[in-house]
Amino acid sequence: MNVKIEDISSIKKKLSFEVAADKVDAAMDQALQKIGKTAKIKGFRPGKVPRKVIEQQYAPQIEEQVLTRLINDSYFKALVEHRIAAVSDPEILDNSPIERGKPFSYEAHVEVKPQIEAKDYTGLSLKKERMDADASVIEGRIEEMRSGRAEMQVSDRDEARTGDFVTIDFEGFLGDEPFEGGKAEDFVLELGSGSLIPGFEEQVEGMKRGENRDVQVTFPENYGNKELAGQPALFKVALKEIKEKVLPTLDDEFAKGFGLEGLADLREKLTESHNTQEKNRIEGDLRERLVTALIERNPVEVPETMIASQLDYMLGNIRNRLQSQGMSLEMLGMNEDSFRQMYRESAANQVRGSLILEAIARQENLTVDPSEIDGKLEKIAQMSNASIEAVKSYYAKDEARRGLMSQILEEKTVEFLLEKSDILEVDKADLEQANKGQE
Repeated sequence: MNVKIEDISSIKKKLSFEVAADKVDAAMDQALQKIGKTAKIKGFRPGKVPRKVIEQQYAPQIEEQVLTRLINDSYFKALVEHRIAAVSDPEILDNSPIERGKPFSYEAHVEVKPQIEAKDYTGLSLKKERMDADASVIEGRIEEMRSGRAEMQVSDRDEARTGDFVTIDFEGFLGDEPFEGGKAEDFVLELGSGSLIPGFEEQVEGMKRGENRDVQVTFPENYGNKELAGQPALFKVALKEIKEKVLPTLDDEFAKGFGLEGLADLREKLTESHNTQEKNRIEGDLRERLVTALIERNPVEVPETMIASQLDYMLGNIRNRLQSQGMSLEMLGMNEDSFRQMYRESAANQVRGSLILEAIARQENLTVDPSEIDGKLEKIAQMSNASIEAVKSYYAKDEARRGLMSQILEEKTVEFLLEKSDILEVDKADLEQANKGQE
């Protein structure tokens, strides 16, 4: 087998193959033998069909089997021998006819993982949000908890107002025609939640029980459904019921309902949780700033296959989160195609960041110690409330373990880079202002 390898770009290669005639003949003989064992042709016993008859009757099947065998044997052998990090299936082009006694040639295009030599990755100047205590956040959390334990009661009022939960029927029209997805019955809406199209809830406020009203709105220009984006619409709304929340009294008994000793204990636990969340958010934001700085200094071309895989991962995550909330992409005015289009650049940057961090880890000879793996497994067990035995069993699988080691190495690389960066802590308002200046 002869193979010629050419770079089409930093992320794509062309492989030109010529497979020797004797290999072609051997593949044809194997295909004939395999098909001959099961070939059923009138006048011949199974396994006794003459070779020439099989060649005539099963020519397409023979060619398909030979083509598949020759390409698989030569292509994957070339990837291993020449250490080509393919990230996509090959695109087969310009293959020659398969003929006995003649060599077979073909051309394959394949996307590959880019070879990166990272530069300018130490001494970065980064801004980090200063962590400040905010008691109002804790009080807000407590009010959310009260709201979660609130009892819904039919209101004595006949007129809906902000904060009420109203049960409505509605149907939407563009002109005189109803549009798909614009109709619902017994829909429960919290007035003031901002969950529907801007202007809708404000017009429902003030409606009386049993009232019918026409609600005029205009879909936002950036609405996920392009057919509706920017379009004026009329919704015929019927208000059927009005309910309001009755909050529980905020006292020690309320806190005990969550398994705590009292209000003081509740506030302490919420403060600890909030501080942990804020720390993780701030560290996550700093990591994003670090990766953005690395991408600016190290432009990387990214294979479409890797972007598509990252989008698949992101799409799966958001679907799971929405499903846990009883929602869907469609309820947000999006579908799979619009999601991919909207988040494509974000996915590309995530892939770029991972590739650059991987290159830095290689250049700095960073590795993962067994003790680091054990420590990570312990954390996973604690966070998932699972037994350490179950977690170790899951990550004993090759693919899961490789993913875990990549994650640990990436985290270790980020820690290494942050230690070598010049980090300036600033107030949240100043950081937000700086972000606006960069947009």
